[in-house]
Amino acid sequence: MNDKQRELARHALGLPNKRNQSYRNYFCLGADGDGYSDWEDLVAKGLAVKRKTALCGGMDYFHLTLKGALMVREPKEHLSQEDTKMMREMEVVQS
Repeated sequence: MNDKQRELARHALGLPNKRNQSYRNYFCLGADGDGYSDWEDLVAKGLAVKRKTALCGGMDYFHLTLKGALMVREPKEHLSQEDTKMMREMEVVQS
């Protein structure tokens, strides 16, 4: 994972913040957006998944897998229980 991908992934988790805990797991981006190829690479590596949704006006929704999220958190940061549960469910669907 390169520095830009790490920055995008941390933003998707809502990190950093005062609570040192994730509070979301998504990044909405169109195919012509800056960072789209970085997200595509994370998906190819199994560190993220991509979904289409009407919530983003037809753009893609990227979500980190548990493996991807654990790679980008700092030592004193935590993943919320809700985010971790969703990540585990995504891994089952991807298998």
